Amino acid sequence: MISKTEIEQIIASQKEKNDARDTGLRRDILPSLPDLKTHALVISGVRRCGKSTLLLQLARERDPGGLFLNFDDPRLTVFDARDFQLLDLIIASTGARSLFLDEPQVIEGWELYVRQKLDEGFRVVVTGSNASLLSRELGTKLTGRHVTKELFPFSLNEFLSFKNLAPGPDTLAQYLAGGGLPEFLKTGNTDILAALFHDILNRDIVVRHNIRDARSLKRLAVYLLTNAGNAVTAGKLRQIIGVKAVTTLLEYFSFLEDAYLAAFLPRFSWSPKVQSVSPRKVYAIDPALTRAVSAVSAGGRGRALENMVYWELRRTGAQMGAQLYYFNEAGAECDFVVMRDGQPAQLVQVCHELTHENREREQRGLRAAMDFLKTDNALILTAAQKDACVENNRLVNIIPAWEFFT
Repeated sequence: MISKTEIEQIIASQKEKNDARDTGLRRDILPSLPDLKTHALVISGVRRCGKSTLLLQLARERDPGGLFLNFDDPRLTVFDARDFQLLDLIIASTGARSLFLDEPQVIEGWELYVRQKLDEGFRVVVTGSNASLLSRELGTKLTGRHVTKELFPFSLNEFLSFKNLAPGPDTLAQYLAGGGLPEFLKTGNTDILAALFHDILNRDIVVRHNIRDARSLKRLAVYLLTNAGNAVTAGKLRQIIGVKAVTTLLEYFSFLEDAYLAAFLPRFSWSPKVQSVSPRKVYAIDPALTRAVSAVSAGGRGRALENMVYWELRRTGAQMGAQLYYFNEAGAECDFVVMRDGQPAQLVQVCHELTHENREREQRGLRAAMDFLKTDNALILTAAQKDACVENNRLVNIIPAWEFFT
């Protein structure tokens, strides 16, 4: 149980802290966030990727007089759904017409409160760290009344701006090593990453889904993060992880993806059935986080670059309504198929360095995808090489990834 005075004091102390806070790098996504009055704007993403900072940046730009409340504050652990009545009294006394609610999903019934405030004409923006819970709760109570945007760790462009660096092969290598989690980039303290991994597993997955075998979940998470860029199936991982039921592993996959710790890329097929039973390629949310939890790397520089390209394509593709797949037919593989409106928009092959030993393999995979999907829009992304080649009378550009994404 909490009192109105205590809530007021928490809001005041958070405001004092936020007013004195330098929000640092202006996130690239900020200008594209819609200004909604009839719908809630939901910003989801992995813990510590900068959602609270983005929310504060948005509040300062859209309505400095709005009410900002971070529900992840330890002092609000006793706040429950009944206390929203007290919050209403506080809002009425301030005259605020915009609500910026950070991590409200820790409060049962929060989505009903958001619906109420929308009906009363408030602008409502919320953040959350679990895509599934946000989707399920909002889908039930706010059907058609919310728009969701995803925030990821720093992009390559943001990393370069944050570090005040120029784009190039050397700074790309720094990004592939340091990743894009703001707090780690500020301090270089790997303890922050270890604590983050622990929080994601325990607070976002184990507690919320009442998982008893937390050790197997952790083994799976570490395995997937260190095998970024590889195709995985639940059936083949049973013995490695020590989980007997495939259904349990599939649940763990979805929990890890919902918490943004890992992402799973489906194989392209015109057949939904073939697509659903095919292995999926896994990608880790951040390279520095991966190294913090495991000293083993299963992929080297090539997989690290591919992992980075996945998140860059997902970040930019989401703004254009694109879907991502990988291509694999008869052993010929292309890393990324970008689909838009049901048609292939671009094919992307990733190779850290094209050499005499790997050039034919990489080009064969790209060539097979171009033939299968009947598209000429294809390219090869590398760490530093810039060139061009011809595949079946079709020009394919070879571009450094740092140049393509900056």
